[in-house]
Amino acid sequence: MKRNSWKKALSLVATTGLLAGVLAGCASSSKPTDEKPANDPAKKSSKITVWSYWKEQEFELVKSAAQEWAKKTGNEVEIVIDNNNEFQKYAAAAQSGKGPDAVFGMPHDNLGTFAKAGLLAEMPKDLVNEKDYVDVAWKAVTVEGKKVAFPMSMETYALFYNKEKVPNPPKTWSEFLDIAQKQGFMYDINNAYFSYAFIAGNGGYVFKNNNGTYDTNDIGLANEGAIKGYQTIQDFVKKYKFMPADVVGDIAKGKFQSKNIGMFISGPWDVAPFKKANVPFAVAPFPTLENGQKPKTFVGLQTAFVSSKSQNQDKAWDLLKYLNENTSKKALELSARIPVKKSILDDPSFKENQVAAVIAEIASAGEPMPNIPQIQAFWTPMGNNLKLLTQGKSTPEKAAKDIVDQMKQGIATLK
Repeated sequence: MKRNSWKKALSLVATTGLLAGVLAGCASSSKPTDEKPANDPAKKSSKITVWSYWKEQEFELVKSAAQEWAKKTGNEVEIVIDNNNEFQKYAAAAQSGKGPDAVFGMPHDNLGTFAKAGLLAEMPKDLVNEKDYVDVAWKAVTVEGKKVAFPMSMETYALFYNKEKVPNPPKTWSEFLDIAQKQGFMYDINNAYFSYAFIAGNGGYVFKNNNGTYDTNDIGLANEGAIKGYQTIQDFVKKYKFMPADVVGDIAKGKFQSKNIGMFISGPWDVAPFKKANVPFAVAPFPTLENGQKPKTFVGLQTAFVSSKSQNQDKAWDLLKYLNENTSKKALELSARIPVKKSILDDPSFKENQVAAVIAEIASAGEPMPNIPQIQAFWTPMGNNLKLLTQGKSTPEKAAKDIVDQMKQGIATLK
């Protein structure tokens, strides 16, 4: 998707009841920071202001948990909701000294911009045990080797299939092609967010990630693997004729919802419509590619962070930890937000929900969208060249070169 499209999609995952029942037997408890002597300055009451980008029922969930923390710690918490999703508003407010102590519910690909401006506090190293969380979560919140946010939940896409048309989802590439030819397959093919999975699965990458630091001079979208990925995408249209070159997400979704095709790529935001339409669907991991690897999907993380301008950073981090530990399971029930804590993901009651379990599996093995400002130079060149590729107006080799050249031009304008 273009840079903010996936966020819009995530705001539409109002799939209440989708994951009902996963909470049974998964009770969680959290304790605020250890008690301190009465003369300790940290013991004094403080007011913590939090901006929340979670809305409606989720906002009430965050607000309730925050008030619990306030009562337990003797502090005051003010939760302010942002209904417009104006993520960049935080930068102006923080720089002027009028920003919040913390922000909750921020998509992770905004972090690099704020970190570059010096507006994010580094997460205390002893706040949590990192091994308790899936690795992809920490990759998403690490900027220049520093963890600058708390990972709250993760999101990605999967292979949807009609169980009447496709009793058993494909596991190998040959099985996938065979089923697609017989039962039909479509997705928003010119959308970089979705098609990137086939590029990355073959060995392509946006920027080389060196232990939490992206090298924007090392763009892996024209290597041998990336070219193989472009060929795969072009073959979907030109060789196998699974879908027209101008197919868009709504058309592909409509074909699947009307039961005209057997397979479709999307995320949990489409579960509720399919259930309402009585589509006999399930979701599955992507089949193994010809190289023996799985397509590697883009993963989006919802995060929470503390402002570097806050005078109450320790308390703000303690609050965010409490919110994570006391909202994750309910957020899963309310709007299909997939937790990032292993204890929840490993719980039998979570695994009973097929949709949640499969998406969590795919996301855990996926690739977080780069969280640096230079990712802005990726979406348009990739989208435009995918259109030329699927229309047969470009070759995989030419698309590879043009994408990288155009990205470099775009990055140069950002400096």
